Amino acid sequence: MRDIVLTAIIFGLLFLVSKHPHYGIYLWSWLSYMNPHKQAWGFAQTMPFAYITAIITLAAYLFSKEPKRIPWAPEIVLLFMFFVWVTITTVFCFYPALAWDQWDKVWKILFMTLVTAALLTNRQRLEGLVWIIALSLGFYGIKGGIFTILHGGVYRVQGPETTFIAGNNEIALALIMTVPLIRYLHLYEKRRWLKLGLAGAMLLTGLAAIGSQSRGALLAAVAMGILLWFKSRQKFATAIYLIIAIGLVAAIMPQEWYDRMNTIETYQQDASALGRINAWHTAFNVAKDQITGGGFEMFIAQTFRVYAPVPYDVHDVHSIYFEVLGEHGFIGLAIWLMLGIFAWRTGSKVIRHCKNDPEKKWAADLAGMTQVSMLGYATGGAFLGLAYFDLYYHLVIIMVLTHQIAVKNFWGDLTLAKTGTATSPTRRDKSLRSRRTRHASG
Repeated sequence: MRDIVLTAIIFGLLFLVSKHPHYGIYLWSWLSYMNPHKQAWGFAQTMPFAYITAIITLAAYLFSKEPKRIPWAPEIVLLFMFFVWVTITTVFCFYPALAWDQWDKVWKILFMTLVTAALLTNRQRLEGLVWIIALSLGFYGIKGGIFTILHGGVYRVQGPETTFIAGNNEIALALIMTVPLIRYLHLYEKRRWLKLGLAGAMLLTGLAAIGSQSRGALLAAVAMGILLWFKSRQKFATAIYLIIAIGLVAAIMPQEWYDRMNTIETYQQDASALGRINAWHTAFNVAKDQITGGGFEMFIAQTFRVYAPVPYDVHDVHSIYFEVLGEHGFIGLAIWLMLGIFAWRTGSKVIRHCKNDPEKKWAADLAGMTQVSMLGYATGGAFLGLAYFDLYYHLVIIMVLTHQIAVKNFWGDLTLAKTGTATSPTRRDKSLRSRRTRHASG
């Protein structure tokens, strides 16, 4: 019954997508992050809902009156370059069957990221995406937070099976990255009941990440909490939330959790940590030997036999940086790192331009919270393997679109006229400049 209901809902939403293609981005994101079909028990689990959504979204976009252009920001160019490069590395990969299967997943993520850049042409649409991401991953955050409280943190929080976030480390990183997005929505929510709900969701989602017992997530949470406080306009309120979160962790988590976290300082005695380091050396050795790296899915026993310092200690790489380095070489890592660096710089530009403008304050806050989320990814990702997770690329596009909408007015009067959500910034800016000129000359 659950499969039938879910299928009916999705196909009903697809009809809406055919009329309004930007809703296809929301549906794709919901399917990618929440994976609702994984909550079913029958045929819906294997239905290609995301693929069908992508096809209908693209067709609806091509036949719609939506502006047919992409903001060619440096980040968009780097996304294209990264796609081209990973295609080249897949051609020269170590294990073609494994690599092409993973390439098929990654190119779809990158492609839909670019479609996102074309369709989310105003603040209202952009915030819609933030809501979808927050609600989709927040579902697991709220559920995991309650689970952690009820069981005293004894059991690990896990994600939905056969997804990017199935493991405790992966779901932890995804939840950590979601907290700042919920915070942004909390800042601008006027309805008291929903504002309180978002505050609770932040606390439970953060607690769920800790309840995963991922050491990388703890490091990410600490780094992100510090930046979150610095970026927040309401520092006192943010400090209260952080104190409550720390208090909950101290009250709930068992001694076993503290013992596990303490191994961060004694990694030399931890077999898991030493296995990761062995995998990192393997990635570096492959990159030195092969300009294109080993290709997707190269971290298997055969590779370790040739390139690892300890050949029979086969371990998952558990690092976004060494994952990209080993699979795509130094060139691939450079492109991938530049993508994040340029996105961060774009966010800083948005903050400088918009923080003192009441009409654009939302953009400064969204850019700031996106930077906090990116820091969580950069810190936690050093010890977790999610280099191709959709959310990171969506964060990059959120930063680009915030800049294009609030600073550059890329889509101009056309989009604003269609949505009816704001006065044309172009005309307003011209009017302001005209009044300033007259004032100066007078």
